[in-house]
Amino acid sequence: MKASVTRTLSEDLSAAFPSLAELEPGISDIIADHAAPLSLPAGRMVFEIGQSCERFLLLQSGSVRVHLLNDQGHEIILYRIVRGETCILSTASLLSRTAYTAYAVTESEVTAIGIPQSIFHRLMAHSDQFRGFVFAAHARRLTDLMGVVADVAFIRIRVRLARCLLQRADQLGKVEMTHEAIAVELGTAREVISRNLKILEREGYLTLGLGVIIIKDPRAMSDHTKREFDP
Repeated sequence: MKASVTRTLSEDLSAAFPSLAELEPGISDIIADHAAPLSLPAGRMVFEIGQSCERFLLLQSGSVRVHLLNDQGHEIILYRIVRGETCILSTASLLSRTAYTAYAVTESEVTAIGIPQSIFHRLMAHSDQFRGFVFAAHARRLTDLMGVVADVAFIRIRVRLARCLLQRADQLGKVEMTHEAIAVELGTAREVISRNLKILEREGYLTLGLGVIIIKDPRAMSDHTKREFDP
């Protein structure tokens, strides 16, 4: 029975994380013997600020949002974790043995595999392939975060807002997001989002409703963001 469960866990890992199929002999067995499958509903807290990291999560399905919150209560979504990805903050917390500095919540139902802290350190010490996998994922996410920092620092909020709306719109140009949710997404205040949405509405790019935004002409709005961003 245990051999069957171990084999299934290894197969599930390889399906979501193909690079883990190349682990050294015996390493996959260590993961399968000690890792535990996890299932979380939408809206569940994955980790909180100040909490220590007890396991290294490998996401198999669903989506997790990672939020940074400041002392004034403002927050920004740093990144999302989806199938085949790991969390850079979990990696940092495990390697430095420090607490989380952000929090994460599931956006949808999530399935994952959790590797206990002690086993994670054992794998990092004895498996070149696993260590390479962890650091490669870490480097990719750092690159993404540099993009977030660059956007916040150098791109006007109206351009970022328009891009966010275009990305979230359905085929009819409808975006079902509150002003507060957009503010969290972009790391600014709700009042700033509301003010800029009204400007875009006056300029004829969109129509505002209760909890919904209709983009009248996605192509025109896309062209608008390019003009706003040009020096």
